[in-house]
Amino acid sequence: MNNLIVAKFGGSSLADSEQFRKVKNIVLENEKRRYVVPSAPGKRFSKDYKITDLLYLCHAHAQNSISFDDVFRHIEERYTSLVRELEVRIDIKKYLDEIKAKIEDGASADYTASRGEYLNGLILADYLGYEFVDAAEIIRFKSYGRIDFEATQKAVDEKMSAVERAVIPGFYGAIPDGTIKTFSRGGPDVTGAIVARCLGAELYENWTDVSGFLMADPNIVENAKPIEVVTYKELRELSYMGAKVLHEESIFPIRDVYIPINIKNTNRPQDKGTLIVDDDKPISYSGTITGIAGKKGFTVIAVQKMLMNSEQGFCRKLLSILESNGVSFENMPSGIDSVSLVIEDTQLGDKLDNILEEIKRQCNPDSLEVYPNMALVATVGRGMDRTKGISSKLFRGLAEGDVNIRMINQGASEINITVGVENEDFEKALRGIYKAFA
Repeated sequence: MNNLIVAKFGGSSLADSEQFRKVKNIVLENEKRRYVVPSAPGKRFSKDYKITDLLYLCHAHAQNSISFDDVFRHIEERYTSLVRELEVRIDIKKYLDEIKAKIEDGASADYTASRGEYLNGLILADYLGYEFVDAAEIIRFKSYGRIDFEATQKAVDEKMSAVERAVIPGFYGAIPDGTIKTFSRGGPDVTGAIVARCLGAELYENWTDVSGFLMADPNIVENAKPIEVVTYKELRELSYMGAKVLHEESIFPIRDVYIPINIKNTNRPQDKGTLIVDDDKPISYSGTITGIAGKKGFTVIAVQKMLMNSEQGFCRKLLSILESNGVSFENMPSGIDSVSLVIEDTQLGDKLDNILEEIKRQCNPDSLEVYPNMALVATVGRGMDRTKGISSKLFRGLAEGDVNIRMINQGASEINITVGVENEDFEKALRGIYKAFA
């Protein structure tokens, strides 16, 4: 790997001139931070607007032949204020006028939305004294919208070989004909990860407004401890169960090349943050866990049938019934004569009665019961399978929290124990488990 760091800064980190100054201090503090990926300006205060949202609104107005002058004026004011307060030299009005004209002429939603990062990149590059590299020059999509890693790597090799330090806007790239294309989710995060991969960075830093991940939702558990180190696999488990962490799409470009990610706080750069590392990195089995996460809003369909285990194809029939109804399941704990389908209510919708009738007809169960208003709570930790007493601690924490357990399942990965509880016991369950391990 090369001796360099790719640093991505989120919208809250670049919301106003004061935040820009913090970013400059962070970048220049470490000479390894040679490539910077900015988001569009986020909210400066609770009732403020994100620039990307305003740009989407401009596009919607233009599509419906409605004047967007007032909306665009807010955008102009944000960027002209940044240029003035940071004393950068670029002619921002020229770029703003060009963007407005293209929106009026029918520019795509992708082009319009991407201009927030584009303009922020121009300003940040000038402010840092770095070269500006348009993401459309190096981030390549295939014609049908999937990222083209081979073409991107080639473009990065050709463009960046002579660029010592650069700012590269996040969120977008281009398809082969040059048309702007945005990422569907976590765009700036994905861009940063791709740039880190293609440049062979030793570290990918993701700067935001929190000091990494916490062991539990701070809205439920007071003073939840930070997670200093988490593996990709643990991160996926926690994210899947509802934890507010990086989306899977934002780390896939670098997971297989083992580049660590450090989640850091722009407002508290001295904090360690959370380091995301390769699954094979050695860990110490300290008797604790990595994190707790969960979600409300599930229904459990419990199926019982004597000698189910000897009936070939029984579970296949159950899953084919779900498939034919366009429903996916979240969890599927089973016993020798029973199996439960845990389904998110948003998936189930109004299809429950039809699914139950199909199960009765095709599977002929001895009993079929439905348990609504369920929540799932996952306790995750890579050392769990080699640490004695983890389950004992977990269940003692739930008992002391006065939580009735309705379902227990340990994933095949052996780093996740999931319990099902009533929706009304969800918060108590998180607090109880956290207290047992904190």
